[in-house]
Amino acid sequence: MSMAAYLGIVMVVGVIVLLFMVIKLKVQAFISLLIVSMGVGIFSGMPLDKVITSMTNGMGGTLGFIAVVVGLGSMFGKMLEVSGGTQRLARTLINKFGKEKASYALALTGFIVAIPVFFDVGFILIVPIVYSLARETKKSVLHYGIPLLAGLAVTHAFVPPTPGPVAVAQLVNADLGKVILFGIIAGIPSAILAGPVFGKYIGKKINVGVPDYMMEGIEKEIDEKDLPSFSTIFSLILIPLILIPLVLIVLNTISSTFLDPNTFFAKLLKFIGHPFTALTVATILSFIVLGRFRGLSKEDINKVSTSALNSSGLIILITGAGGVFKQILIDSGVGDVLAQSVSSLNLSPILLAFIIALIVRVAAGSATVAMMTAGGIVAPMLSNFSVEPALIVIAIASGSTALSHVNDSGFWLVNRYFGINEKDTLRSWTVMETIIGLVGLSVALILDIFI
Repeated sequence: MSMAAYLGIVMVVGVIVLLFMVIKLKVQAFISLLIVSMGVGIFSGMPLDKVITSMTNGMGGTLGFIAVVVGLGSMFGKMLEVSGGTQRLARTLINKFGKEKASYALALTGFIVAIPVFFDVGFILIVPIVYSLARETKKSVLHYGIPLLAGLAVTHAFVPPTPGPVAVAQLVNADLGKVILFGIIAGIPSAILAGPVFGKYIGKKINVGVPDYMMEGIEKEIDEKDLPSFSTIFSLILIPLILIPLVLIVLNTISSTFLDPNTFFAKLLKFIGHPFTALTVATILSFIVLGRFRGLSKEDINKVSTSALNSSGLIILITGAGGVFKQILIDSGVGDVLAQSVSSLNLSPILLAFIIALIVRVAAGSATVAMMTAGGIVAPMLSNFSVEPALIVIAIASGSTALSHVNDSGFWLVNRYFGINEKDTLRSWTVMETIIGLVGLSVALILDIFI
């Protein structure tokens, strides 16, 4: 057996073992990734000391960026959650759009809210509004719920600073500004088709009302007097805390392309537009505007921000373990073997990235595991291809979104909150997620033609 074939087998067996540990043995993904990384390094012939060095470099190189972005983003999102800003945003947009176009308002709300707030948190905060609309209009809860889910899922998958695309961008060395730009380009048609368009269709096919066991919590969730004003949320949150950081990151990309990088202005723009700077400013402003201005004490703000870090710790560690897996594949030579094999197949690296992420997603259920595994496998191969790394991020995000089923926690979240059985959850949630994945892949392939 040739060395190339042997290394290929080592990688395949490693992925199989990873999936077995996560799915069957229920071993935490962080531990599973570390164990598999060690195994791949050892069985590929790396010296034992090099295995540890490679793991250290992979963890440190990844978390040096990821930990800061995820930590700051979590604190900002928690302040938005505690202030009631998400409910105010949703209710005002629905009033502006009108009930006939409320599904588009919910998709837009989800798209915006998922930037600073985790998917499940954003859903739980806004779903009472879905219940209210369904009761008032006598339409299926899916008519409004699917657009909300689509908006949340699209941003969660495609648009930094949400953890998934940020982590994969770091793994494949993609420019974050380009990932944001392409993520928005891919996200808009994905959200429309998977949200309002599909929601209207499936709402007619599955006419389901608000579950009786969820009725008690509705009135508690919506309390008008406790919500901040829309003008406060829009002008003091969305503009300075979300839109400006994203614009600055894009400007940073433009400056590095069209300006002399040695000029003071280019260096200043790069510093201001870096995610560290932008998110730090956004987080501090959230402490002031959503915290102190609304009567929270310094101690309260500290408790809120600390609790946010508690919830983001697991994501940071799993992301770091994904970086370890990537580095082992690079240092062991497995990445080079994969690159040569794919080159001989004449397969698009964008399509390959999507397929790998999709296979892991279906097998493991976890989008995070799918993204980290696919990113780790694809990253070492990219030097052999002329492809924009940001499009690889979109492809991996698309693959890790599609075909969500019973081994995904999101599946059961929707199942319970909408009071539908497993078959109807597959017909609604799973199809919605798959539409997002396929549209995202299609956009990535189209953009690859012109870039």
